[in-house]
Amino acid sequence: MTDAGGRERSLVLLRHAKAEPPGDDRDADRRLTARGDADAAAAGGWLARHGLLPDVVFCSTATRTRETWHGVALGITGSPDETGPAGSSPAVRYEPGVYEAGPAELLALVRSAPPEATTVLLVAHNPGVSLLSALLDPERADPQGMRTADLVVHRTRFPWADLRQADITARHTARG
Repeated sequence: MTDAGGRERSLVLLRHAKAEPPGDDRDADRRLTARGDADAAAAGGWLARHGLLPDVVFCSTATRTRETWHGVALGITGSPDETGPAGSSPAVRYEPGVYEAGPAELLALVRSAPPEATTVLLVAHNPGVSLLSALLDPERADPQGMRTADLVVHRTRFPWADLRQADITARHTARG
């Protein structure tokens, strides 16, 4: 069922930015590298330039995804010495289940987005986020999956609650 109003919705999938290599700490506690910080801000700038300001953000609770979202948010709004803040103030939901979620769980989460949301951003991990992209658009998904700081934009006219297919309309690998 498509939206009776024909309103297009955008789902932006973002794999977290470059993180430190695994060490003695828990994997979920890995932080972003300096390159990862720069790439996250570049991802936010790209979203702002393309008018993809999220109404809702679903983000894993892992340190590297939270730091990625923080960098994206800074990139969206710009630094204070520029023309001032721009963009939206999205509702951010930190979801512990995103850390090891498969595509079905991630799709269920996206389906829980408020019906009035036009743009949803999911900041997540591989392989789940790449598999979700392939589930939504198997013909256009990258068979090698998403790299760090990859953004994949899916568009649909389905209400979030009914989402089952969404065309890939843009891809970008953010590098700062």
